[in-house]
Amino acid sequence: MGGNMRTRLREAGHTVVGYDRNPDVSDVAGLEEMVEKLPSPRVVWVMVPSGDPTRETVRTLADLLSEGDLVVDGGNSRWTDDQANAELLAQQGVGFVDCGVSGGVWGLENGYALMCGGSDADVAKVQPAFDALKPEGDSGFVHAGKAPGAGHFAKMVHNGIEYAIMQAYAEGFELLEKVDLVENVVDVFDSWREGTVIRSWLLDLLVAALQEDTHLDKLAGYAEDSGEGRWTVEAAIDNAVPLNVITASLFARFASRQDESPAMKAIAAMRNQFGGHATRTAPPPGGDAGTDASPGD
Repeated sequence: MGGNMRTRLREAGHTVVGYDRNPDVSDVAGLEEMVEKLPSPRVVWVMVPSGDPTRETVRTLADLLSEGDLVVDGGNSRWTDDQANAELLAQQGVGFVDCGVSGGVWGLENGYALMCGGSDADVAKVQPAFDALKPEGDSGFVHAGKAPGAGHFAKMVHNGIEYAIMQAYAEGFELLEKVDLVENVVDVFDSWREGTVIRSWLLDLLVAALQEDTHLDKLAGYAEDSGEGRWTVEAAIDNAVPLNVITASLFARFASRQDESPAMKAIAAMRNQFGGHATRTAPPPGGDAGTDASPGD
């Protein structure tokens, strides 16, 4: 997203000096040269993977920047990291704004939803960039709170909700595909895109995927998680908030990574032990599971 964001900022008339480890897309050879080319007070927007890459970048910038400069973390950092990064930069008199960014590969054309945290003064320094990056209209940008981490916490919850919405669409797709009654599953989903209460951009994207591959035969049923779904569930536990649907959608992704479910094996074994219910033998490599001679339910 960083590269597309740079393009959108430039198209809005802003001067952007970008650094990337890939020299083919970088304007400068390193962070030090990038800082030197920026006018003071500098605003440096960090758009790298969360965790150590972001922490290391912020530590390097803390040594390169001067009092009055500002760092924006626009990656998917955990909100607790923002607090540590803000404290580190404050020791050098450098401001900090955390900004959750949503928009993916479509952000260049449609704009990015932005959720930021930081002081009013620091947010004001970045506001021209926010205005250029956000979608047209009155929505798409929020100053979520003055404390470091407010923006990323809001983005974290956004992603948790995203997990749940996608899971609901996915389960509906599986049920429609399973029965013979519905003949035009793709058309059914397409019909929901206008006039229904479940219309959304995610539904638009699902329809686009189904129109390319009606039964999704080209894809494996394996889904990763970015980490923010886990953080959302952890925050819910810390605050005693029952996130039943979001938690279930996260666990469904874990289940997608299992060729065989150990938990379901244990359930099959217990059903056989207490009731003599039928079990299936484990399949040989490349083969189908068989059924033993145990009585049925």
